[in-house]
Amino acid sequence: MKPSGYIDDIVSLFYPRTCMACGNTLFRHEDVLCTYCLFHLPKTNFHRDADNPVSRIFWGRVKLASASAYYHFGKGGKVQHLIHQLKYKGHKEIGVYIGRLYGAELCEEPAYGHIDRIIPVPLHRSKFRSRGYNQSEQFAMGLCSSLQAVLDVQALRRTFASETQTKKSRFSRWENVKEIFTLHDEEELKGQHVLLVDDVITTGATMESCASKLLEVPGVRVSVVALAFAAAH
Repeated sequence: MKPSGYIDDIVSLFYPRTCMACGNTLFRHEDVLCTYCLFHLPKTNFHRDADNPVSRIFWGRVKLASASAYYHFGKGGKVQHLIHQLKYKGHKEIGVYIGRLYGAELCEEPAYGHIDRIIPVPLHRSKFRSRGYNQSEQFAMGLCSSLQAVLDVQALRRTFASETQTKKSRFSRWENVKEIFTLHDEEELKGQHVLLVDDVITTGATMESCASKLLEVPGVRVSVVALAFAAAH
């Protein structure tokens, strides 16, 4: 074993690396997710079917080229824990890692094979300051590395700090976000296929508001993906 291997083993005794989904200790060859979670977290495979539950959310509301999400979100499940670690516990590496995984799968689908620009749903500057990062931007960074697209965090901006969406109805969610985004550098967007990304899609209100604003630019096509899909009840 190389000296660095011994050092890693000693460090892991005192500071064990754990799976961000289940909490079990990671082996040396594992990163972010243990092998079991990597293969057993509930993937949607929506990107392989144009007529999927995420796409249907937006029918009649906003014209999207395609829509998908990587995982099914279940209350109290591993995916919720994973996103909680990403969003509130500072584990930015989760977003990048999952983005790379999903991007590799999206590359195999014609609908996502020619993405020009990836835009994360922006946080308001006050929330960005308190959290220190945008979890959706981390996810977008991973997607960019696999899809070979440009990461754009300037084109879309949030002008008002909206209230939390968690306990709002579908209509209330839309009212909460319908006019809080503005566009910048519109010339850069003309004629491009934009992939809009967020951490979780529930009713789609935030994505709809962002996509509607982006579609004001001539020639823009918008697709959306999220790390997880939480079916609205």
